[in-house]
Amino acid sequence: MNPRPPHFLLVGNDEKVTWDDGRIRFLAPGRDTLSIFDAGANPAAPELVATLPLPNSLFGPPVNLAVTPDQRLALVADSMEWLPGADGAAWQPVPGRDIHVIDLAATPPAVVQTLQAGLQPSGLSINRAGTLALVANKAGRSVSVLRIACGRAEVCGEVDMGTAVVAVSFAADGKRAFVVKTDTHRLGVLHIDESGPAPRVTHDPAEDLTTGLVPFNLVVSPDGALALVVDMGSPSASDGHADSVSVVDLASTPPRVVDRVMVEDGPEGIAISPDGRYAAVAIVQGSNNPSSAWFHHPRGQIVLLRIDGLRVTRAGAIEVGALPEGVAFSPDSRFLYVGNFLDASMQVLAVGDNGLTDTGTRIALPGHPASMRGQSY
Repeated sequence: MNPRPPHFLLVGNDEKVTWDDGRIRFLAPGRDTLSIFDAGANPAAPELVATLPLPNSLFGPPVNLAVTPDQRLALVADSMEWLPGADGAAWQPVPGRDIHVIDLAATPPAVVQTLQAGLQPSGLSINRAGTLALVANKAGRSVSVLRIACGRAEVCGEVDMGTAVVAVSFAADGKRAFVVKTDTHRLGVLHIDESGPAPRVTHDPAEDLTTGLVPFNLVVSPDGALALVVDMGSPSASDGHADSVSVVDLASTPPRVVDRVMVEDGPEGIAISPDGRYAAVAIVQGSNNPSSAWFHHPRGQIVLLRIDGLRVTRAGAIEVGALPEGVAFSPDSRFLYVGNFLDASMQVLAVGDNGLTDTGTRIALPGHPASMRGQSY
């Protein structure tokens, strides 16, 4: 019997940012890591394959990394550079450009390239063919286009978006992609043509869709029928007020927002199950704010959404650790992994018809999980 093929799960651990009773502090760089797990053999308890020293960032949505469908390569966008302040002042972040390429087929996995994308690369997405990646550049107000072939990646274009963009996701057929324009509360549409010698990616702002306030992240369903957009409601993410997830009908011409599902304060991470039945939303819930804040909660939560065609409804919620960021489903859709930043751990939840249950499994991480991603669907 052949061994089960790996299903890699990436966790980016940012050790440059911390909080003291809700007050952010910046630390010297040099201790960031990338944790690489295999969730294929035992989805209830993913196995740690490797830990690489690799700079990455808490800034931006927790989807700054991804795995190619063939499980051969991983891409990690490091959105910020860390520079010492003048006259011995504390370290400070400034927009960076680095995209790291990891060979997952190597033993152990290893960084094989570092590319330069647009300014402040944030959320990224890989198409299902494994031939292209798109990177949303917040400060660069652009989307970088990366071609993937023969175990390598190259930057082959950049699309001017005219405003800050923080997350991007391919449509199921790879012919379109959708880009979160956080400052203008819009979802942009990219058209992708790979028929020529170089991929051609175009964007027309007239096709933009209006989302909820301050969109921050998105995910497209495996069947390509809908997209879910996280609307934070406020640039500060958690402010004590209810927020929403916009439901976008992608099958209609043109695509349109058809519903909004209310969620609690501070949604950031979002993932959809491989079987397309559920989505999970990570809710910060003031867990990184000062304990004196009226909206502070000592723990965050995960809201589970049930998907039935274009109908998206709440299917339950469960408390998790403090400052949950990245979330990812197991390849069989039966488990959900949650990165709790302040707790420096990965929590495993079971997904069932009755909602989410805590399996009690906590996997200690070598740092604070700022992002998490499995295979792009």
